[in-house]
Amino acid sequence: MADFPNCPQCNSEYTYEDGGIFICPECSHEWSQESETEKSEDNKIIKDSNGNVLSDGDHDIDCKIDGFGAMKLKFEFVKKV
Repeated sequence: MADFPNCPQCNSEYTYEDGGIFICPECSHEWSQESETEKSEDNKIIKDSNGNVLSDGDHDIDCKIDGFGAMKLKFEFVKKV
């Protein structure tokens, strides 16, 4: 018998897989394997474009560009020159 994860909503052990999603027969909750891996990725280390580890609050940059105005930049695409 396959070893399926317990239901994240009611913790039932009687879950089954159907077409790439897991289903709980007790509470009718449905979830995918991707949602299980996303939970583990929440603890992922985030780095900027230079490879420096970022802490909470360092993720977005507020700036003003001449001729364009104020905007928010994502940390993944910014590299100080």
